[in-house]
Parts: sequence; C-alpha cells; structure tokens
Amino acid sequence: MPLPLSIDDFGTRIATVWSELRPATRGLIERALQAATPGTQTPRNFQYDARADLELSRFLDALDAEKNGKLKSIADTCAAVLLEKTESAEVFAQLVRRAETQKDYRRIDILADALNARFPPSEICELARSEDTIVRELANEALARCPVSVLTALLNDPVDAETARAALRRQVIEYGSEEARQIVNALDQLDEL
Repeated sequence: MPLPLSIDDFGTRIATVWSELRPATRGLIERALQAATPGTQTPRNFQYDARADLELSRFLDALDAEKNGKLKSIADTCAAVLLEKTESAEVFAQLVRRAETQKDYRRIDILADALNARFPPSEICELARSEDTIVRELANEALARCPVSVLTALLNDPVDAETARAALRRQVIEYGSEEARQIVNALDQLDEL
C-alpha cells in the first residue's frame, strides 16, 4: 500500500526527499505504514542497511520540519522503523532529540535500552562525546553497564580510550567493581611513569 495520499500533496521538500529514496527504502516505509493499519499483515523480512539509515533519517527530518498534522503518523512510522533498526550514533541522537522535543520519555527509555543491545561500543563512545546532554548521559550510562572486558578493549583505541576509562571509573564508583578498580589503578600507575 502506498502512502495514504500522493506524496506531492505534502509539498516540494517532502516530495524531493521521497523521490531520492531507493525503492527498497520507500518499501520499508510503505510496509511499516501498512503494518500500522489495523487488520493488515505484512512481511517483516526486508533488507536494512546503513544507507537506509541515512535515507530514512533525511526523510524524518523533512517530515518533522513540516507542521502538517497529516504527516505526523508518517513521521512517527519512519521514526519507529529507525528505532527498531538503526545502529548509527547520528540517527540515535536524532531520535533522542525528537523524543525530547515531543516530551516522549517512554521513547527515550526505549532508546536507552537499545544502546547496549544493538549498538557497537565505538558508536556508544561517540554518543558519550555528544554535545547533547541527554544523548551524552544515556551513552555514559550504557557504557557504565558494559562488561569490563569490552571497556578494556576500547582502551587501545586512541579516540575511545578516554571515554572507556571514564566508564571504568564510573563502574568503580557506582557499582563497586573490583575488576574495574584494578584496571583503573593500573592505568593511573602507567600515567605516573
């Protein structure tokens, strides 16, 4: 089922972004909209990739920029697809900002839960360096819940090492992790040399 109205009915910007979507990405939105219709069954086996992340993110930006009430359900569906599938730090931050703007704290909780379940540690570290306070705090909390072995592996990365070290310190302070304490002490001793 295509979009409820002609995409051209929503304005030039939305029509342009829609026309730039690959057919597979358009199909994602169309199937998700179909699934949102009561009594409709749609197959969920579709290809999702980083390019779909980028395309859907741009489409969501265009939808959210419009103040047309008819677009809200399409924007919410697009955001739901991204929430379910994204592994991108930038898209995660976009979804958190959107939820914050809408004061949808339940959605922020869902996004927080997705961090450790779906995102690679390097993406979580990127989010921990975000200028957005909520995004940064969600990422720091997720890192504090990572296994010590994951954080230790990040210590070899010149970009993520300081973020991982801060997460280890947080594990020591907040969770009393002895394993993290030993690593932090060893790192501190190396710094003194």
